[in-house]
Amino acid sequence: MWPDRRFLDLVKTEHPIVLAPMAGVMDAELVIAVAQGGGLGSLPSAMLSADKAREQVNIIRQRVSAPLNLNFFCHIPVEADAAREAGWKQRLGAYYQEYGVDPAAPITAANRAPFDAAMCAVVEELKPEIVSFHFGLPEPSLLARVKATGAVVMASATVVREAVWLEQNGADVIIAQGAEAGGHRGMFLTDKLAEQVGTFALVPQVVDAVNLPVVAAGGIADGRGIAAAFALGASGVQIGSAYLRCPESKVSAPARAALAAADDESTVITNVMTGRLARGVANRVMREVGPISPDAPAFPHAATALGPLKAAAEKQGRVDFTNLWAGQALPLGRAVPATELTRTLAEQALARLAKMAG
Repeated sequence: MWPDRRFLDLVKTEHPIVLAPMAGVMDAELVIAVAQGGGLGSLPSAMLSADKAREQVNIIRQRVSAPLNLNFFCHIPVEADAAREAGWKQRLGAYYQEYGVDPAAPITAANRAPFDAAMCAVVEELKPEIVSFHFGLPEPSLLARVKATGAVVMASATVVREAVWLEQNGADVIIAQGAEAGGHRGMFLTDKLAEQVGTFALVPQVVDAVNLPVVAAGGIADGRGIAAAFALGASGVQIGSAYLRCPESKVSAPARAALAAADDESTVITNVMTGRLARGVANRVMREVGPISPDAPAFPHAATALGPLKAAAEKQGRVDFTNLWAGQALPLGRAVPATELTRTLAEQALARLAKMAG
């Protein structure tokens, strides 16, 4: 049925469709729905405590027996810079005044922790079938512990040399993340945004450069995109934006409306929301302060000063300061149940692949 089964043979799902881990807008419910449709559900775990990760995995395991992917960040943490953060808060001062938020009130620091020994112990305990990483790989001793559990290790590459590095350093699957993709860029060997490669150019070059299965990510939201990825040599796809409007996602009503109104020109890459480059639907602060601002503190600290503004605006039903992470194929998504969407994507792709085969 599928022309390249290398990815399927590793992860043992029905379809080679990976739900992109989208922190903040999804939980176990969307993972379960995609798994029930035959795809690989991914639980974003970079913002979860160990206890919350256990709770979410237990919910998933009670409902489905399908393979599960836990996703983590591997960024090198940067200490908060008080002067930089004060300057950033000053840059946002007019918004604090407009929304009646006290800039002197204590703020909860943004929490996006890199994979560490504590979370590695959680992986050893929960034994997910797949573990995926963004921004590289964890240090070798932690990666060795993950691999010792029997987990398949996936990691994102945005340029060919990142893919080669991942293969050389222990990944089992490469996620080739094109510039079209929503959310944070998985860049770790480069910081040059202008040189980021589109999915159609990246996938075949990564396929040629490594001996591992390649999962295409970015700009894929329907059967045509999946078939195209396979034609380029991928053996799987990772899809996120197409699932954002599914009823199982945790996207708020105002954010859902903004996503539904988006077109092909609505998304931009910004550093304003978190301090790290990410693609999303442009909101007010991205338009007025960015989308790229030299004032934004390093990841994840830019998000700290935005927190109170986000809460205040959302109370008024506005998304002026809300992360609307999404890729360029967002308008191709549909507000249908995720199980149905997964099955439809697979059916459409298989029909198109059969037609292409002749």
